[in-house]
Amino acid sequence: MLNVVGNKKIYFTFSALAVGAAVAAISLYGFREGIDFRGGTLWQFSIRDNTPSIASLEAKLRDTLSQDDVRVNLDSTGAFLARFPEVPEETHQQYLAALKGSYPSFEEMSFASIGPSVGAELRRKSVIAIILVLVGISFYIAYAFRKASYPVSSWKYGWVTLLTLFHDVAIPAGLLAFLGSRYGVEIDGNFVVALLVVMGFSVHDTIVVFDRIRENVVLRGRKERFETVVNESVNQTLARSVNTSLTLILVLLALYFAGPEALHYFILTLLVGVTTGIYSSIFIASPLLIFFKGKQG
Repeated sequence: MLNVVGNKKIYFTFSALAVGAAVAAISLYGFREGIDFRGGTLWQFSIRDNTPSIASLEAKLRDTLSQDDVRVNLDSTGAFLARFPEVPEETHQQYLAALKGSYPSFEEMSFASIGPSVGAELRRKSVIAIILVLVGISFYIAYAFRKASYPVSSWKYGWVTLLTLFHDVAIPAGLLAFLGSRYGVEIDGNFVVALLVVMGFSVHDTIVVFDRIRENVVLRGRKERFETVVNESVNQTLARSVNTSLTLILVLLALYFAGPEALHYFILTLLVGVTTGIYSSIFIASPLLIFFKGKQG
């Protein structure tokens, strides 16, 4: 039997170091925001004949557009996606004529500009959405576990869930902040979606473990030490939690290595978040109940 409760200091220390590094990366580097948040232009086009490489196309666009901040990648259909600061329609037509002259098979598919005010509004709504999800899940857990208030109050289940969700979101967010500083990786709307998905899977694994603890507490909570009940409950759900999440991790690994490049960092955020979610639901959430029990037990 895995002694999760007995080794909780080791797990807490490892998580504290990981979260501390993530928070430090976010504080030092911040996030490199994509056009979704800071505004800019997204230009989708295709070049069928003599298709250039991404590196050569970026160099050509920097020269043609006279823009230093130009990034190009491929979408799921094989078309090019160019991102650069916002430009007026007159300048767009000049760029279009220049590229058609350089690449005869150039075909524009879409050209969209997002103003800075729109990006700021999206950023604000994204932060509000994440906060509401965190608070809503915590209140729901506290209500759902109201009948298992011995020896830990139900609202403490909510607090523990909130801490584990912060743990699972902070680590992938810190990774993206580091990648943005070192390799220029930008965050966009997909990043927010990935964090919300990570919260959903994380709270699912945590509830599976908490529900078994609740059942065992109701059956024999006053006959055995709470630490023993928690440790047995974690071991009873260990195989289910790992196997369920492992299937998702295998799919994400396949998508990461063989999926579209446009979703590369979206999948990476999911992969890291789901992995940390498995760890936190087993090694962090349940031992935290022991920590929060205090003198109540």
